[in-house]
Amino acid sequence: MDAVDVVAATREHAAVLGRLLLDFNREFDTESPDADALGRGFARLLGREDVIVLLTGPADDPTGFAFLTLRPTPYHDGPLAQLEELYVRPHLRDRGLGTALLLAAVDAVRARGSAEMHIGVDEVDVDTRRFYERHGFTNVEPGQDYRMLLYLRGL
Repeated sequence: MDAVDVVAATREHAAVLGRLLLDFNREFDTESPDADALGRGFARLLGREDVIVLLTGPADDPTGFAFLTLRPTPYHDGPLAQLEELYVRPHLRDRGLGTALLLAAVDAVRARGSAEMHIGVDEVDVDTRRFYERHGFTNVEPGQDYRMLLYLRGL
């Protein structure tokens, strides 16, 4: 794998992040606001202390991104990290971009004092599950023999 540059996104990247997230949602047939609305959402979030967004590729046309949030937890001194989204343009996958984003994300949340990262993955998304497992993530708590589940409810 060649070296992949990963940089922290700024508010100037909000519009392109909105387009990337819309592409991600369309790829997986997920209902989504349009790219402009998503860009406005990123503009609100970027710069917050509890949000990290990382990019690969050129600043004007990134090839992928990772979006993380941090929240307080009584289990650790630092925040709990949640990888909300990790996306690489489909034609650029299997070139190490996702790995570079994930490793940079782990480093970024560690630097903020996080002791744990959570990632939600659809059970049917076998390739993505394999990707995270290859990087040390598990859906089984250490010392247990049953899977963790994530429950959702729209509000």
